[in-house]
Amino acid sequence: MKNKEIYGICLFVMIVFSLVFSNSCKKENANPSGFETDSISDIDGNVYKTVKIGNQWWTAENLKTKRFRNGDSITFVNEINYNLDSTKWHDIYTSSYCLNGFGFLYNFYTINDQRNIAPIGWHIPGDDEWKELEKYLGMNEDDADRVNWRGSNEGNKLKNQKGWNNSLNTIELWGTNESGFSAIASSCRMFTGDWGSDGTGFWWTSSVKEDQAWYRYLDINKANIFRYYGPKNYGFSIRCVKDKN
Repeated sequence: MKNKEIYGICLFVMIVFSLVFSNSCKKENANPSGFETDSISDIDGNVYKTVKIGNQWWTAENLKTKRFRNGDSITFVNEINYNLDSTKWHDIYTSSYCLNGFGFLYNFYTINDQRNIAPIGWHIPGDDEWKELEKYLGMNEDDADRVNWRGSNEGNKLKNQKGWNNSLNTIELWGTNESGFSAIASSCRMFTGDWGSDGTGFWWTSSVKEDQAWYRYLDINKANIFRYYGPKNYGFSIRCVKDKN
C-alpha cells in the first residue's frame, strides 16, 4: 500500500473518531430535562437556577436574599421558641422577611420598595407576566383573567415532583414539573402572623389592586392555579423574571 493511501486512511479514521467523540461529549453535557437553563446570583452571593419557559426566563428557586440591590438590609422578623412573633409581623408596614422550613417569606412592602430586591437584570413579575406563563402552559385567556381556581393542570406543570408532602413513609409525586419552574410547598405567613397550611405555596406578583396585592397559590390537592389579591403584610415567596431588552 502506498504512503498516500495509508495517509488517507489514517486521516479518515481520525475524522470519524473526532466526530464520534464530539457527539458523545455533547450528549453527556446535554441537559437531560430538556429545559434551557442558566443561573444568576444575588447581592448576598446566593446562586439561583433559572429556566426559560416560553419567551420568559424565570428563577427556578425562591428568592432568599437579606439585602436590597443597593446593599441595604431588609428587616428580619425573628422567632421566639421557633414561633414567629405574630403580633410583631402583623404590625409591620415596612419591608420585612421571615424564615420557614423552605426558605424566605417576604411581605409586599419588600417588593414595592424602590431599593429593589431583585438581582440586577431581573424583576418581580407582575400579574400579567404570571398570566403569560399560565397561558404558555395551556390556560386559556378567559380563565387567566378570572380569580380563584383557574385552568386545568397548569399548576401541576409548575410543581416539583417532591417537596409537597411532609408526611413520613409517603411516596411523593405531586407535580409533573413539565415547565422546570420547580415550585415547592413553602406555605406562607398570614397577615395575622400565623403559619399557613402545609402542602401549599404562595408567590407574590408586583401588581396591586387598590390597597392589596395580587398573588398566586398552589395546593397539594389541586392541579390548577389560584389567583387572587390580599393584604400586603402576608408573607409569601418570591420568584423573579428576567428583564426584556
